Amino acid sequence: MRKIVLLRHGESIWNKENRFTGWVDVELSERGVWEASEAGKILKNEGYVFDLTYTSILKRAVDTTAIVLEQMGLRNIETKFAWELNERHYGGLQGLNKAEMARKYGEEQVRIWRRSFSVRPPEMDETDYRKQNDLEIFKTVPIYQMPRTESLADTCARAVGYWQKEIAPAIKGGKNVLISAHGNSLRAIIKHLDSIGDKEISELNIPTGAPLVYELDDDLKPIRHYYLGDQKEIARKIAAVKNQYKV
Repeated sequence: MRKIVLLRHGESIWNKENRFTGWVDVELSERGVWEASEAGKILKNEGYVFDLTYTSILKRAVDTTAIVLEQMGLRNIETKFAWELNERHYGGLQGLNKAEMARKYGEEQVRIWRRSFSVRPPEMDETDYRKQNDLEIFKTVPIYQMPRTESLADTCARAVGYWQKEIAPAIKGGKNVLISAHGNSLRAIIKHLDSIGDKEISELNIPTGAPLVYELDDDLKPIRHYYLGDQKEIARKIAAVKNQYKV
């Protein structure tokens, strides 16, 4: 049996403000820093040790990874940074408040933008797209793959592709792996692992800063999965994620 840990970054400043974040490179909030620190303490107390970590290139995931490893005393292990693990790109919605958008367009439309498998939000405009492309952080992203907006299907294509190419071989090779990423890139990996349907994946909500353990067989098929930590608090956070688009 093999164990991996999936971790959504701690609360960001835009999570706190209930904004669509996507590829905007925002910081962790004070609570997000605390959540990352607590996740590291929980993993250490439960006896977890990692040989290799994977994270997106966005600072809220990068900083979460660094805080977790610091708390675990694993300062010198290899971390691989992959734009393929970035959050889903929310196009022209990025920076906008989810509840305000629900008041303007209706809760159902915002739910579709957030959670449908194949529907993309409105594209970002040309000016914002050019500004995004000029940012140093995105220089590793091939220009033909630089999104203006994404559906969950688009996010799945890149995140699962990276899983199959890079992460799965490392796990099969005996590495103990932590994947520190985002709500939608982790949903993509979970969808792949658990063979969740396109419709059903819309109901999956992942809380910030809660380590999610997957036990896998030798073929990387799931045996079981579970969150570490205070289960009542995790349930509360899952409900909060679910209701973000409510008016």
